Amino acid sequence: MEVEVPNIRDLLDRDGYLDPYENEIRRRYAVFKDNLHAIEQHGGGLDNFTKAYTFYGINLQPDNSIVCREWAPGAQQLFLTGEFNGWNRDSHPYKKMEYGKWELILPPNGDGSPAIKHLSEIKITIQTHQGHKEDRLSPYATYVEEPPKDQGTIYKQKLWNPPQDTNSNIQRQTDRRVFGFTNAIKESPLQSIKWGSYDNFTDNILPRIVKQGYNCIQLMAIMEHAYYASFGYQVTSFYAASSRYGSPEQLKRLVDRAHELGLVVLLDIVHSHASKNVLDGLNRFDGTNSCFFHDGSRGEHSLFLLSNLRWYMEEYQFDGFRFDGVTSMLYHSRGMNQVSGAITTITST
Repeated sequence: MEVEVPNIRDLLDRDGYLDPYENEIRRRYAVFKDNLHAIEQHGGGLDNFTKAYTFYGINLQPDNSIVCREWAPGAQQLFLTGEFNGWNRDSHPYKKMEYGKWELILPPNGDGSPAIKHLSEIKITIQTHQGHKEDRLSPYATYVEEPPKDQGTIYKQKLWNPPQDTNSNIQRQTDRRVFGFTNAIKESPLQSIKWGSYDNFTDNILPRIVKQGYNCIQLMAIMEHAYYASFGYQVTSFYAASSRYGSPEQLKRLVDRAHELGLVVLLDIVHSHASKNVLDGLNRFDGTNSCFFHDGSRGEHSLFLLSNLRWYMEEYQFDGFRFDGVTSMLYHSRGMNQVSGAITTITST
């Protein structure tokens, strides 16, 4: 009860039903403060902590060298393989670092070009402690593609590094973000229209939305999901905008055009709906059940990814988010089919 919670009196005055839970509210705020303190002390501060994508994954440097890092504490060894090395699964081992981190640095080619070309396919090979080698996609992959039908169903990770002259030439707007967090949004044409591409949506749908008087849109099914029928609710690659609708640059164009038209753009966030796929998802990334997930029943939900939120803010300029499955992020139990007295509680998301 001694924990100071900003504006708690205003909260309790507005909703007297919360009075019995004042102690719990204070306890949870204390846990939040403890975690924030740990981030400041050991994670380099919140600003650095939420930019994990600049450290992990496959990142090109100004000199065209490529720095590859992954977090795989349960792996015995990591290798990088792909078209760039003729799919040799042994020639490019990662160096083991502290706390389950792995690193590989690829110098530029003799002519100064990157060792891995734009749209070249790559995979992370995980050597487990049982001696098996298993191919994975990086959890920080920024571009993955569905393979041709005659090559199976496993999505392919490809390095996204287009020539600068193909990038959007629209001035990105970085000073107009609105950080909205909600579990619902007024029904809009987005929820009833299927579109073929980012470009089609930009050119044909956005003007209709504005004409109908809307000032905010919510984009769904953006994070890559191998199973289309899930409509984005079984994410396989959290940092990769779905390639089935077009390229990352085309999504940037969509967001930029929406901003030009005065629309706030929210992204549907589904961190609690990670796919169970192994070969092109996060599941068993380092060969164990407990890398990005808890083992057992708690592993049914993905960790809350702060860096993932920042990625879409920084890279694509989304203004805010609509979170799905919030209760599974806040509580150990979602209340699904649990009996309290004579009432069965079904928690809505």
